Amino acid sequence: MGNITLNDGTEISDYGIPYFVAEVNSSHNGDLIIARRMIDAATEAGCNCVKFQSWSASSLYSRSYYKKNPIAERFVKKFSLAPEQLKEMADYCKEKGIGFSSTPYSEKEVDFLTEECQAPFIKISSMEVNNPNFLRYIGRKGKPVVLSTGMAETEEIERAVDILAEAGCSQIILLHCVSVYPAEAETINLNNIVGLRERFPECPIGFSDHTLGSAAGIAAVALGAALIEKHITLDARKIGMDNQMAMEPDALKDMVNVCRKIHFALGAKERIVLPEEYEQRKIMRRSVVSTRNIVKGEVLRREDLDVKRPGTGIAPDRLDQLIGRTAVVDIEADTMIEESALK
Repeated sequence: MGNITLNDGTEISDYGIPYFVAEVNSSHNGDLIIARRMIDAATEAGCNCVKFQSWSASSLYSRSYYKKNPIAERFVKKFSLAPEQLKEMADYCKEKGIGFSSTPYSEKEVDFLTEECQAPFIKISSMEVNNPNFLRYIGRKGKPVVLSTGMAETEEIERAVDILAEAGCSQIILLHCVSVYPAEAETINLNNIVGLRERFPECPIGFSDHTLGSAAGIAAVALGAALIEKHITLDARKIGMDNQMAMEPDALKDMVNVCRKIHFALGAKERIVLPEEYEQRKIMRRSVVSTRNIVKGEVLRREDLDVKRPGTGIAPDRLDQLIGRTAVVDIEADTMIEESALK
């Protein structure tokens, strides 16, 4: 199973304590006050990291696209954060004791994220899986990488991992992802987490959750997901990019708590009988008892014996060993038989 260490020393592994990333995307609406409140909410919810998007108008779409879609350009400019604003958010995350990361869309943004913001990992968007030059540039940084796999076929994921590794990236987390916003439960195929783990045993496998609610994320943890990425919003009723499928703070906190409980409930593969269960044996298991009055000197037959609670006497799995033995004292009916009563 995959195991890596982020730049801040956090260990990420399959079936380990799940690492929670609160994805802000553009739900801050370009307002740093809202962005800080979202960081506060993610911290309160128990998340490990808050992730932003580093896109700008020039790094996301082409000029020809904007000519045909001028509203898109205005939207991107309004909701993107400038480098100095992202650095401000990184500093605020540090102040709050929560990790900061972002998804870069240009080499310049990669440099800023790693050199200025000191992010614990670089997040690579699903859209970059078939972008070898960009993957190679990120791989040369030698930093831990989280790669989303939405829209990608297995062969494309294999090529992307190979490119990153050949470029010098030895620590890669893969996120199973369905790039539909929101994604319906029947389209999620969470067993892809298992499939990716089998195909990429050196990479911890996580889940980028674009469904509504918490069920898919909780189930992913039950499958051993190493990292859960979930969109956060302060108000899901507001119109915005992916905002309607994002999770509000109280719900996110509940999800994180349940996921962590699920992780600890999974426990170990080895069978463990607790000390408390050994005590329960005395109360809940059965012991051999007599079915009639047995007179001293009589030889026990099968029909003379039954098993009833409590479990402090001779265990039921020894009943057959008592047949043919002789009573050395009188034994009352429906009484627990003691070893000392038999020859």
